[in-house]
Amino acid sequence: MGFPQGFTWGVAAAAYQIEGAWNEDGKGESVWDTFSRREGATFEGNTGEVACDHYHRYEEDVDLIGDLGANAYRLSISWPRVLPEACGRINEAGLDFYDRLFDALLARGVQPWVTLFHWDEPVEMYHRGSWMNPDSVRWFAEYAELVCSRFSDRVTHWMTLNEPQCFLGFGHASGGHAPGILRPREDVAASTHNVLKAHGAAVQAIRAATKQPAIVGWAPVGVTFIPASDRPEDVEAARRMTFEFPPPETDISSAFYFNNAWYSDPVFKGEYPQSGVEFFGKDMPAIRDGDMELISQPLDFYGVNIYFGSAPVSDGMHPKDLSRRNLGRPRTMTNWPVTPEALYWGPKFFAERYGVPMYITENGTAGMDWVHADGQVHDAHRVDFLTRYLSQLRRAIDDGIDVRGYFQWSILDNYEWASGYSKRFGLVYVDYETQQRIPKDSYRFYQRVIESNGKGLPDQIAAFR
Repeated sequence: MGFPQGFTWGVAAAAYQIEGAWNEDGKGESVWDTFSRREGATFEGNTGEVACDHYHRYEEDVDLIGDLGANAYRLSISWPRVLPEACGRINEAGLDFYDRLFDALLARGVQPWVTLFHWDEPVEMYHRGSWMNPDSVRWFAEYAELVCSRFSDRVTHWMTLNEPQCFLGFGHASGGHAPGILRPREDVAASTHNVLKAHGAAVQAIRAATKQPAIVGWAPVGVTFIPASDRPEDVEAARRMTFEFPPPETDISSAFYFNNAWYSDPVFKGEYPQSGVEFFGKDMPAIRDGDMELISQPLDFYGVNIYFGSAPVSDGMHPKDLSRRNLGRPRTMTNWPVTPEALYWGPKFFAERYGVPMYITENGTAGMDWVHADGQVHDAHRVDFLTRYLSQLRRAIDDGIDVRGYFQWSILDNYEWASGYSKRFGLVYVDYETQQRIPKDSYRFYQRVIESNGKGLPDQIAAFR
């Protein structure tokens, strides 16, 4: 049995991680341009100044996506490439690049799925207070209106924000990502409220400016917990931990900003979770008339990024995370556990709570990949990863969960933020010295999955070997 007819098979990437050309053709600086030049901020001082040089090599990369057979490519637009000061002055050369990119994709039968913001905040916006500035809502809406007006004759699928938990939490609370700030939690909460309002304002702008019917969603992190067993109490424990606030201590973070309900309840239910309101107390951001209505603009889908899950068990009224007790469990190069069931339980829990169609907008693994003596890249671990995770996603669909597409992260090895070039997520190997692209074994495997619409997944890995 395969996946449903019309299922979206895609790959994904983000502007700062692949484009390079950081200061060409009128592009403004982003916070990642400045942060990555800060001593000690990134692995070996790596920057995204060149990255995969996609800005100059996009035609080759589009050919790789087309030859893969993917019918969708999730990409982000670099905000400072088209609006160097975040608002106001328009950089036509930046818009022209995306014109060429979209035309090339459509010529290969690949639908662009555009994310407006994947972390590369314009430096000029940061200098004016970043997301703490209430005007950031208007700036983001103006950016959305510009982009949609320019490209919606060809682009129908839009996402406003990628992983607000990360760019707010890592960037503004822990300081490990750009712009590298350690703000108190009341400031992070206020920034979060502005970010969510910016999301809603962008949805309004897209719907007002689009030249054809627009399909609009967003793509937060999907922090997922997996039941330790099929016992009802264990399933309920995992469900509660997926949404409870503050989040329990897990391998990814014990910080308050990693929480599903804190971000998605306002978007889909028009309210902050009461447990979050109680947690913040006097630090809760001021909510003005109309704020929640703006934030909860109707969306067409829930894009969710899921890479792994943690396994809790119930303990009376309070579930506990026992993931650390599973000694020696398999892990990826990012030290994330290999837990295919995350693509079953994550979609199930999110569908139960929010009741909207879902796309897996990121899923993948970082591996220890290199060019073998035969000139090829043999990444059996990624082939196995794909088989296991996609089999669990099909299980969710078979159980009635409305998942309509899957985007593999990533089409290319790329700049992995503060980890620089030390992690390789791609289906295609990139030699960063020569910019040579080498499709890996996983590229050919995913090509077969797409061609067959996912039929016979458990058998395909054996056949591939």
